[in-house]
Formats: sequence, C-alpha cells, structure tokens
Amino acid sequence: MSTAAPAWVSDLLKSMRGVRIAVAGDIMLDEWLWGSVRRISPEAPVPVVEVDSQSFTLGGAGNVANNLAALGARVRLVGVIGDDDAGRRALALCDELRIDASGVEMAHGRPTTRKTRIVAHNQQVVRADREVAGKLDARSQRALVESLRGLDGMIDGAIVSDYGKGLVSAPIVQSLLAHEQRVVVTGDPKPQNIAAFAGVDCIAPNLAEAATAAHMSIDGDASLARAAARLLRETKAHNVLVTRGEHGMTLFGAGAPFTVPAVARQVYDVSGAGDTVISALTLALAAGAPIRHAVALASLAAGVVVEKLGTATASAKEILEFAKAEGVGHPTALVLSSARRTSPKSARGKSHARRR
Repeated sequence: MSTAAPAWVSDLLKSMRGVRIAVAGDIMLDEWLWGSVRRISPEAPVPVVEVDSQSFTLGGAGNVANNLAALGARVRLVGVIGDDDAGRRALALCDELRIDASGVEMAHGRPTTRKTRIVAHNQQVVRADREVAGKLDARSQRALVESLRGLDGMIDGAIVSDYGKGLVSAPIVQSLLAHEQRVVVTGDPKPQNIAAFAGVDCIAPNLAEAATAAHMSIDGDASLARAAARLLRETKAHNVLVTRGEHGMTLFGAGAPFTVPAVARQVYDVSGAGDTVISALTLALAAGAPIRHAVALASLAAGVVVEKLGTATASAKEILEFAKAEGVGHPTALVLSSARRTSPKSARGKSHARRR
C-alpha cells in the first residue's frame, strides 16, 4: 500500500482546476426527506417515516455541473427550468456552488423536474417524481442553441447530459461541435436518443444502455466489443466508454480497447456515479490528459462517490486520498491489476448508474 501521494493523480487534478466546461442538458432538483421508521401505518402495510430534516441538491445535468465544480472547474450550465419554486431553488443552488447559470432558460408552462426521495435509516423508502418529459418548445430550443453557439472561444470542453426529459437534440449537440475553437465534447445519452450525439469525442453509456442502444444483448467481452463497435459506427463518436459496475469500465475507440477495473472499497450507493464518471473524464481530457489517464481518473472519482449515500461528488482531495489508499502509483496500474482491484462488495450486475 502506497504512503506517498500518486504524482500523476496530483498533477492531473491540479491541471484540471480552472478549466472551463459547459454542461447542457436536463436540469432537475433533488429533494431529500430524511427520517426514521418506528411503526407500520395502520392504513396500509407501509412504513411511517418520521421526517427529521429536508435537503436539496442539483440533479440531472445539474449534478454533472456540481461534480465539475467540486473538482475545481469553471462551470456554465445550459438548460431549462420552470417558473416555480423548484426552479428558483435550483438557481440558488447554482449560485451557492458558483456555477454560472446565465444560460438557463425559464420555460413558462413547463415545471422544473423534481425528484423527492424519502430516506429512513440510510435506506431509500420511496421516490416521487414531478416532471414533463415532452420535447422542448421551439422558442426554448432556439434560445439554448444560440446560447451554446455563443460560448465559442469561451470554454475548453462541454458535456451533453441526457436524462430523456426532452431537452437534448441533435441541434444542441451540433451547436457545440460547430465551434470554430474546437473543444472536447462528450455525452451521456439515453439509448433512444443516441443518434443526436453524432461526432462527439466520447459517449459514456452504462452496460444496460449500451445494450439497448446497440439493439443486442451483452453477456461477455465479445458481445460488449460488438455492441461498442456498432455504437462507434452508428454515432461516429471517437470513443465509447462503457461503465460496467463491478467490472469497471472499458474504453473502445481508435486503439485497442482497455479496461479500468472498479476501485471502490465498498459500494454503498451507485446513484449518480455515471455523472461523476463523465464529469471527471471530460474535465481531464479538456485539461490535456491522455485518454487512459482520463479514464483512470474517472474510475477513481467513481470509487469515491459510490461510498456515499445519495447525490454525491468527489473533490480533488478525496480522489487523491482514495488513490493514495489504493496504492495507485501510475494509471496503468489500474489497467494491469484487475483481479486485485475488483471489489468483493460491489453491487453485482449494476453499472455506474445514472439515476432516473
């Protein structure tokens, strides 16, 4: 076990500070009700949760922006909210986190997507969703495209975060790819919308999403390779990074595929880990890191967040301490040490999952 801070991790995290990243996608507000259960309801066989506290966090594309901000990036968030309390609270959270929300449009008649989770004894009891998932109206779509075009020369990278709520479309993605000052553009697509991500630098589906998008089952390395090849061919993306839960994540692109194993000591909650992966990966690439270093850094960041409950982020300090504890002296150590680093406590069959 290493006692010295891994130099490559430290150097990369330092280079990521201040890098300018835009996030375009479905913005949500996550509401958390925290409490305890002492009895079963006499009205139905359900627990009665005695709520002790309430908290709010950014969800969806907002969670991606939050992850980037936690890593020291300068973040611009582009999307829509409703003219409601949830939307105003989301903007207030952006202000607290120093996320530039000047590109967030207020869509009248379309509520802010809001997810309410009731948690008792560190276990989620139930979730209630309030949302409209239809396509964005033409006026709002045009405003977002113009906002993204206007960022030409003002950003170093961009993430398109698709949660299937109607915002992400081909014009949104193409407005970023059309910048004269070309930047890293990555995406986290929903399978039914994968065609919108044509030409991006990297897409990062989890295993289930990759199978659905490729219209085939994935039951091993060979079928995974075939699915990834199909996605590369159909989207013309430069890379496909498939997150595979306890089996880590595998990158497919121009070179030979390579896998970075999962490095979590224990998996407590995979919610939102996909947001962390795409955030760390994109920020590292925008900072000039080689793709293998970026994927390894993303794996370390995911290892930090899956040990936390609920919507979580990984700070540079946490990633550095995690890498130090895991003895990661060089990025290739992750690639070469699959058997040693796969956690026996990992949630079997679960990918680094995005929520919703």
